[in-house]
Amino acid sequence: MAGSSITDSLSSYSDTDFAEIVVVRHGQTIWNFEGKCQGQLDIELNEVGKQQAAAVADRLSMEPKISAVYSSDLKRALETAETIASRCGGLEVVKDLDLRERHMGSLQGLVFSESEKTNPIGYNILKSRNENQEIPGGGESLDQLYERCKSAVLRIGRKHKGERVVVVSHGASIEVLYKWACADGKYAGNIRNASITVFHLYGDDKWVVKLWADISHLTPY
Repeated sequence: MAGSSITDSLSSYSDTDFAEIVVVRHGQTIWNFEGKCQGQLDIELNEVGKQQAAAVADRLSMEPKISAVYSSDLKRALETAETIASRCGGLEVVKDLDLRERHMGSLQGLVFSESEKTNPIGYNILKSRNENQEIPGGGESLDQLYERCKSAVLRIGRKHKGERVVVVSHGASIEVLYKWACADGKYAGNIRNASITVFHLYGDDKWVVKLWADISHLTPY
């Protein structure tokens, strides 16, 4: 479903009634490439990730004006955000800890494909439909992640009505934002590194997905 547009009929609103939130997933890290669970461990972009950050920055620099750039404070997101901010008018990146990736507890640092055997308890919780269950080792439940990310993006959106802003975050965090914006809550497909998702916030809490996980600006890596 990457690159698809999801629209809603909101003709009663003017442009100044909504904030356009451009949500970008950070570029690739070596752990992404190796299939390791990063969670809130602070892994830097690899060379591919830096190229991806530059590509998404180039795209956004040619689109309508960006008023602000917000980012998770984790290095992989922050470096992506700083690249975007630099190419979009030299903006200052505002760090927001609530935009961090889900804390994955005892799964952090493990290879995903091996974790069913190496950490079956954590793996089963990760795959469970129980959204209240925390991952052992200090990990978050999906509900906790949802409330944290929703709070951050609502706060940003309400501050920037009539403006276009960029938010750089992480895969699981972006996934729960989709659930929030769409009544059916179904997973919409892979959220690739350096992909772009666009949300509009109308009023105080009316969210609409306008573009989902678009990677048309990326060349194959």
